[in-house]
Amino acid sequence: MNLLATLRVALNALRVNLLRSVLTMLGIIIGVAAVITMLAVGSGAEARIKEQIKSLGSNLMIITAGARTANGARIGTGITPDLTEDDAAAITREVPEVEAVAPTYRGSAQVVFGNANWATQVFGITPDYFTVRNWTLESGRMFEPAEMSGAGKVAMIGQTVARELFGDADPMDQTIRIKNVPVTIVGVLGRKGQNMTGNDQDDVIMVPLSTARNRIVGVEAGKPRQVGMIQIKVFDGESMSETEEKIRALLRQRLRTAEGQPDPITVRNLTEMLAAQEESSKVMSMLLAAVASVSLLVGGIGIMNIMLVSVTERTREIGLRMAVGARAADILTQFLVEAVTLSLVGGLIGVALGVGGSWMIAEFAGWQTQLSGTSIALAVSFSAAIGIFFGFYPARKAARLLPIQALRYE
Repeated sequence: MNLLATLRVALNALRVNLLRSVLTMLGIIIGVAAVITMLAVGSGAEARIKEQIKSLGSNLMIITAGARTANGARIGTGITPDLTEDDAAAITREVPEVEAVAPTYRGSAQVVFGNANWATQVFGITPDYFTVRNWTLESGRMFEPAEMSGAGKVAMIGQTVARELFGDADPMDQTIRIKNVPVTIVGVLGRKGQNMTGNDQDDVIMVPLSTARNRIVGVEAGKPRQVGMIQIKVFDGESMSETEEKIRALLRQRLRTAEGQPDPITVRNLTEMLAAQEESSKVMSMLLAAVASVSLLVGGIGIMNIMLVSVTERTREIGLRMAVGARAADILTQFLVEAVTLSLVGGLIGVALGVGGSWMIAEFAGWQTQLSGTSIALAVSFSAAIGIFFGFYPARKAARLLPIQALRYE
């Protein structure tokens, strides 16, 4: 008996007990649907974290002033702004693992254009900021050297600020007022989206560092070169932890921190934090898929049970087939094909339900999901393997029946 004829006989046998066949497939259907859905949710979480890493900038560190002690009380991180542009220049000069260093000065401001106004963050930056953060311009130009050194009244705005102040109009070369300081828009930043804490990175205005300090945000008396933070990009392939230690040692020396005293700075290694989140997301998605796979095993046990019942019910049929010339291999193949068919049909239905479930989660729960052909192929292949594994024992039992005993079976 060829494989096509065997498949036809197997399908006819399953069709005779259609309801029983459908109920047997339920475990496989639920298992495959659950595996595909869980893998889609896990892949979506990984993709979201990768987007956050890309939006932040690769190999990124952020240095802020450390906590201070006043009259025995610890006051918050960054309360005393000890960092300066000279510290940033020293890092560039003395730490070769660093690709770019961007001293930054930040403040809040109300921005006005015509009858529109908007409260946003104002960042004083240097040109290296765009290298550190992998940020590009959608339109316009970068700040010129004369504007950087002379506190030029120019600005670049994020997408959110552009939308709130100008709507659909072109903001280029328009003049806005930041804390009553008129500045001209020379560039519109490319879209960044939300960061890892959910803040809108596009709700921002960039001005030259000297402009932020001298015209908009202001500085403390006697600290004309102070900065609020230093953002650093490390070369690919360099150790982030080793580079961090070098920077800590350098700044302890520059800020005259005595041995045994706490670090005068706080370093946040955002790339490693997100990489750890990505690894945790992978582990969680694999755990969810493993839990979902249990229902596949339960479905396989159901298939074995039904196939054993089927062998018992069709013992006389098996004996008759052997009496007219069917070999043990033919009987083995027939029952094995029935088991695999049950598993594969259930797997295909499960794929449809899994794809639909992933779409519903993304649509109604707002979670990011990501379906892949690999996960679908893996789930279907696993369901076929379940059919072969759990169908082999009943098929072998049927193939080992003796014709005379099978014909006498009541």
